[in-house]
Amino acid sequence: MTSEEIKVNVEKALDEIRPFLQSDGGDISLISIDNGSSVKVKLEGNCIGCSVNQMTLKSGVEMTIKKYVPQIEEVVNVS
Repeated sequence: MTSEEIKVNVEKALDEIRPFLQSDGGDISLISIDNGSSVKVKLEGNCIGCSVNQMTLKSGVEMTIKKYVPQIEEVVNVS
């Protein structure tokens, strides 16, 4: 998978997750993809102060991104 294909597939994963975050007044943005294995995202809106955002990041966001791009090893939230 090329870096462009990885980016397109990560964006597809985020598009799948976004409605759930937006329904809670939050959102998510892709910041970068490093070495084709680490994705940096930024949780926005109500997701910033949400106490479950680490759980959301790991179980929801990371799982969905890995479904689209299996070689992704981690998803990190940057503030």
